[in-house]
Amino acid sequence: MAEREAHAEQLERGVYLGLREGNLDPQQVVALACELLDWFHCTDAILEVVERNPADVSPAEMTALARRILDDVDFEPGFDLAPERLETLRAALRVMARDLTTRGIEGEPEIEVLEDWFPVGAGVRLADGVRLNWGGPILPNMCDDPAVALTSLAVMTQESLLERTWRVWPVCPRHELGVHGSERNGTAVWWCAGEGGHVLAPVGELSRVLG
Repeated sequence: MAEREAHAEQLERGVYLGLREGNLDPQQVVALACELLDWFHCTDAILEVVERNPADVSPAEMTALARRILDDVDFEPGFDLAPERLETLRAALRVMARDLTTRGIEGEPEIEVLEDWFPVGAGVRLADGVRLNWGGPILPNMCDDPAVALTSLAVMTQESLLERTWRVWPVCPRHELGVHGSERNGTAVWWCAGEGGHVLAPVGELSRVLG
């Protein structure tokens, strides 16, 4: 069973890379469709690939069918297949790191890909070696949008520090309430629930209000 799952995943990865690099192999798409059909996946795209002669399917049609098949099985490329997702997360950490100084945390944190988790995600390693990944790692599909990546990173960092120290951070100085990472109008912010809710500061700009 595990061997067959690994084979299906290998085929999915190969088809994804073919689409990404513009050198899709129709036979690999057929092999994936047949493998998925054996696993009782019977979507329209899978059945069409299995039933048609690949020679009669144009490259544009095969590309569209391959994309539909990957969508049908909810295939998500990891950081290794979509390195731009990892770069988005690293850029988000450079922003988030500016806020860590208000918590007394110095040094340059790093994104750490957690290969021992399933699915593979990412956490943060502080300069002193402390790992922050409480609540589960940040998954690759959370890094397609910079604001989502930054918000996810802020939430994970905040919860991880709370779990380690039992000290609430950040705190709104006006309402003396703990604030939370939140996405508002496409921007990652620290949100306070006091007086109906307000933005304390955009993520990365805490020092402007906390010093």
